[in-house]
Amino acid sequence: MKFFNKAFKAPSYFIFTILLMLSVSQSSLAHDQNAQTAWDKIDSGALVVDVRTAEEFAAGHLKNAINIPFKKIATGLEKRHISKDKSIVVYCRSGRRSGVANETLIKEGYSNTYNGGGYEKLNAHTNK
Repeated sequence: MKFFNKAFKAPSYFIFTILLMLSVSQSSLAHDQNAQTAWDKIDSGALVVDVRTAEEFAAGHLKNAINIPFKKIATGLEKRHISKDKSIVVYCRSGRRSGVANETLIKEGYSNTYNGGGYEKLNAHTNK
């Protein structure tokens, strides 16, 4: 039985390591594609909405972005009379709050929204 355990332990670790590396590289690629897609939409005239707090927004934000905290996203856009078919890119620090905001907008009937993810990733793509 010890031989069996040793014989399969090494290949199992090897396979696990390979799968983990592939997973991480695919995750990085997805984030880069998300940022590029967001910039494609922004360059095509999408409204850019930073859903972080006012303090986070004041510390730095994307050019031409407006700030509406994610918990107030639907009412904030309504108050600004933003059409529900307007192209909108939302972002936050990491992509979690913008994901929540994006889902909220979809539930409220907005038909052209995109979760741009995190500010740092988007900001890193500004010069590309």
